[in-house]
Amino acid sequence: MDCIPSLSLSWTLSLFFGVSFSTSLTTSSVFLEGKTFCHNNKLSATKMVMKTSGFIEGSFPDELERVLRSVGSELGDVVDDMEALQVVPLKGAMTNEVFRIIWPTKCGNLNRNILVRIYGEGVDAFFNRDDEIKTFECMSKHGQGPRLLGRFADGRIEEFIHARTLSAADLRDHEISALVAAKMREFHDLEMPGPRTILLWNRMREWLVQAKSMCSAKDVKEFCLDSLENEINMLEKELSHDHLDIGFCHNDLQYGNIMLDEETRSITLIDYEYASFNPVAYDIANHFCEMVANYHSETPHILDYIKYPELEERHRFVNAYLSSAGKQPGEDEVELLLQEVEKYTLASHLFWGLWGIISGHVNKIDFDYMEYARQRFQQYWMRKKKLLESSDNALNNHVNGYVVYDR
Repeated sequence: MDCIPSLSLSWTLSLFFGVSFSTSLTTSSVFLEGKTFCHNNKLSATKMVMKTSGFIEGSFPDELERVLRSVGSELGDVVDDMEALQVVPLKGAMTNEVFRIIWPTKCGNLNRNILVRIYGEGVDAFFNRDDEIKTFECMSKHGQGPRLLGRFADGRIEEFIHARTLSAADLRDHEISALVAAKMREFHDLEMPGPRTILLWNRMREWLVQAKSMCSAKDVKEFCLDSLENEINMLEKELSHDHLDIGFCHNDLQYGNIMLDEETRSITLIDYEYASFNPVAYDIANHFCEMVANYHSETPHILDYIKYPELEERHRFVNAYLSSAGKQPGEDEVELLLQEVEKYTLASHLFWGLWGIISGHVNKIDFDYMEYARQRFQQYWMRKKKLLESSDNALNNHVNGYVVYDR
């Protein structure tokens, strides 16, 4: 991607952001310790939409410029001329609108790189932005992910990481997959503030209420929404036990939220909007489910479940996850976690199915959220009987017109 040559920062942002912002911000924050790193111009293909309301000239660039000047003052070695900054929009992001800022220094040909993130529309339906910021800051203190450099009303300024975003194909690479497994274990073991309480089930219940309030009677029937509260309750009962391993989970570990430093081979997990304490088996299950997606394809909403990892691949990942703690796990330990993970794929299907329905009503991006939701719910009904075949609550293999088949 080519850089934008020496245009006015305000003019450039007006051209590319296409968003409107309130001018009521009274405080701006700047956070900086040490140097800022660089990474390539690819960003995660997450599943949400950026704002698309009309830009109000002068309201956003002036505010951002003020925060940028504060960041520049902390950096110390960058030029003061805002006209010298180059702005590169990073394509592929669907949760936020993201830009790379190339900032010349006073040392000739050297540049600093920072990232400006504009929060997406409709995200309040899914998570609390203040909580997400707290998680981001806590991750930064743990040495995880980019550092927070500054904040403004509808976005923030972050460190620019020297790494590349993974592709869908990268998740199937044995070496990279093992690195991801080890990083996931490290993430789960982080000491994070707050009670170690599972958030998964109550979050789904809250989303179910929202989804039903948005849907027509036809959609409520098609997606079996009136029966989903019972399904959530049943899953919570089926999958909960005294020895459940709870950790701080990412909860959205698709390929676009994973970055790899090609030189050091280190993995960085980014975008913590959905992060919370949950069963670690759920986080692994969700990662496996994401292996069927390619958000950079011609049809990013289409999920190819033929690509769901086979048992050998799942076994290899779980073994790498467990052994990363420094002790080789026994086969019984691996098999037990594998079984838990497969059952938690059901929770992942319900979770993102509800997400898809809500997104279809609050987002305008060219992404078929409702079809995405339809596929996730279909997988739930398809897989439920096999995965919970010992349960008295297991349904027959045909639900509300869904033709159910097995791999």
